[in-house]
Amino acid sequence: MTKTVEESSASRWAERAKRWARLLHGWLTATRPGLVGLALIIGGGAGVGAVVFRYLIIGITWLVTGREDFSDAGRVASTHLSALGPWFLLLAPVVGGLVYGPLVHRFAPEARGHGVPEVMVAVARHGGRIPARVAGVKALASALCIGTGGSVGREGPIVQIGSALGSSIGQALRVPAGRLTLMVACGAAGGISATFNAPMAGVVFGLEIILRAFAAQSFGVLVISSVTANVVARLLVGDDTILHLPHYTLGSSAELLLYAALGLLAGLLGWGFARVLYAVEDACDAIWRGPEWLRPAVGGIVLGGVLLALPQLYGVGYPVLEEGLAGQYAVGFLLLLVVGKMLATSLTIGIGGSGGVFAPSLFVGGMAGTAFGALAASLFPGLHLAPGAFGLVGMAAVFAGAAHAPITAVLIVFELTGDYDVILPLMIAVVLATGLSNLVSHQTIYTLKLLRRGIDIDTAPGDTVLSPTPPRR
Repeated sequence: MTKTVEESSASRWAERAKRWARLLHGWLTATRPGLVGLALIIGGGAGVGAVVFRYLIIGITWLVTGREDFSDAGRVASTHLSALGPWFLLLAPVVGGLVYGPLVHRFAPEARGHGVPEVMVAVARHGGRIPARVAGVKALASALCIGTGGSVGREGPIVQIGSALGSSIGQALRVPAGRLTLMVACGAAGGISATFNAPMAGVVFGLEIILRAFAAQSFGVLVISSVTANVVARLLVGDDTILHLPHYTLGSSAELLLYAALGLLAGLLGWGFARVLYAVEDACDAIWRGPEWLRPAVGGIVLGGVLLALPQLYGVGYPVLEEGLAGQYAVGFLLLLVVGKMLATSLTIGIGGSGGVFAPSLFVGGMAGTAFGALAASLFPGLHLAPGAFGLVGMAAVFAGAAHAPITAVLIVFELTGDYDVILPLMIAVVLATGLSNLVSHQTIYTLKLLRRGIDIDTAPGDTVLSPTPPRR
């Protein structure tokens, strides 16, 4: 008798638990407050993911080089591979490729490349569905690639990691497709926010690049996710940012004409960067005939040769960017770094590496803008120009020219500097860069990759195949 009563009580509790679970599921998947709750969860996860990814890169870089961020030939003597001298630069990408090449090929081919296009096509064509395994594989593969010398950024990977997190949570809850795409964008916004300590830029990145549309409901949800990710990241690592930029002021209104000229040049440079990236990838595709898992290691020999000639291109390169903006390099060397970074990033992606093109575009723009400012200062000494200010504007303008994302470009530099005086030159240069680049080509550095696969996300799903040629990676 007692056993029957206990079984009946347990059954009632089980039924109550199921009923509460159904109510909670319905609240999360079908109500606006539930969407806010999901945004909070995804934002928190993206913030933690960004911090873990950051320290994963730092740990692997330290393991290989003996420093948290290797970017100076003068530091070769202090590396863990100091017995090899500078030749460790040739070896590191090969070893890294031997590890992350098979990892990506076996578990998540989607993790290859710079990541953002995969998120864009998931939103535009697959209802926001991204395999859960992508987050883990992308984090490890990108950290290995960057830590062993891959000249790519960490922002593209964290966008894909955060988006995969949002998608996985949504798929587990079986949310509707419209809500799932919002959750993907929440993860992307949170990743950018936590990485750059730039919550406004994170929101606009999610709207401008991932969703490619602005709506009041989307904006509110992305704000919640972005702010949550930022708060979580600050709680874990403090108010430290990955990139420290100086403050500048606008001296004379006459300078605006020079910033306008810089914007036009930056638009062409951003467009050119995208073309160089895929031209190098085409060359790698044409040359390589071996198994894909081995491609990063063999291609790492070529990348290592570039790093041996120009060690400043090792990894993301934020310390080098900061030094360039501070005026520590001559104009000729700045221009060499521009060409070198475009080549090294293109090689890293072309050989099958994993990492973003956001940071490289900032690097290229910063170096090119500083060189432009230094030349302008020598031509117009009466204006008392600050070359570093042109470098800041160049960062935003080149990214805008490459990605056709002017609002994100303006906000990212503004939030990194916190300097309102730079807003007017930023807006002028970014608008001109975006406009000129768009006149030259409607495709961006992200959509061009998809177009090469035969996918045009600007057309109806039935019209995505543009040609019978085999899809590219």
